[in-house]
Amino acid sequence: MSSEQSAIQEKVLDILEKITGTDEVKKNLDLALFDEYVLDSLGLVQLVVELSQAFKIEIAPAEVEREQWSSPRKIIDNIEKRIVQK
Repeated sequence: MSSEQSAIQEKVLDILEKITGTDEVKKNLDLALFDEYVLDSLGLVQLVVELSQAFKIEIAPAEVEREQWSSPRKIIDNIEKRIVQK
């Protein structure tokens, strides 16, 4: 993992922890956020807004598929891909 990827991962996890109110998102990157009721649709909207601002990227609500945002690892991968495309 590059230092840039590491920084992205850390920032995503910090934001995710703030929104969910649990550090479990940092301990288990494969945590099923919706199935475990850690994140709901309102939290997802807040997460998208905060990540957009933090990384200065555009994330349209229509692009947010619940399955692609269902675990911390998937969210990190999604953000990394968007940053590379920027």
